[in-house]
Amino acid sequence: AAAAAAAAGEDAEEEINEEDLLAQCHEAYEAGKYSPTLIDLQDIDENITLLIDPEEDDYQYEISKQQHLGQHEAGVPATDLDRQCLVEAQRSEVEEGETSFNVQVQLDPKTYLWQDKYRPRKPRFFNRVHTGYEWNKYNQTHYDTDNPPPKIVQGYKFNIFYPDLIDKKETPRFFLDKHVKGSDFEILRFHAGPPYEDIAFKIVKRDWDYSHQHGFRCQYNQGIFQLWFRFKRYRRSEERF
Repeated sequence: AAAAAAAAGEDAEEEINEEDLLAQCHEAYEAGKYSPTLIDLQDIDENITLLIDPEEDDYQYEISKQQHLGQHEAGVPATDLDRQCLVEAQRSEVEEGETSFNVQVQLDPKTYLWQDKYRPRKPRFFNRVHTGYEWNKYNQTHYDTDNPPPKIVQGYKFNIFYPDLIDKKETPRFFLDKHVKGSDFEILRFHAGPPYEDIAFKIVKRDWDYSHQHGFRCQYNQGIFQLWFRFKRYRRSEERF
């Protein structure tokens, strides 16, 4: 009985000490005139609706922290799978006339049904644009090898990385939005599944050559979606305007 009484006394002492410490913290907070003003939870009206979702606030804080640390690129830091995909894409032979093509088109903000479960992020990519001379009859008449005509875009190679695609059976797709101001360009948009957002690029508006002999490729393998194509070449009398 004596031992039980002693234990009860120790618990009461710990509770008193904890309350005293909390009271000292409150006094220091008020003395320092910090904001917001400290209020007791019991004084909050139960009918008040919180304007900030705690989970959303934590998510935004994490994004801000990553940006501050310089680790935030396209949504999340690069993973080993991202780097592996990049290495695989860079191994492909670089043809004459190819240069890097990495300028994105900003899409309108979109809400995904799965974004409450997975953090949306842009996929990484390694793209190339192929340029060259078009030796049609007009250019043959007005230009030569010493004074060549202006180079034009003749095709593209898109390598979009989806190494962390949740549904491994989901095949990424592409869409063409031809409703662009002016008739010379169109928007090429890539879509996959969670956790990846759509990504888009503005390309020259011309007819594609779907012949595999001329380099057309549309495949998804080992986390890399490849879309390679060249534009059709027409004789002067067949050119489309």
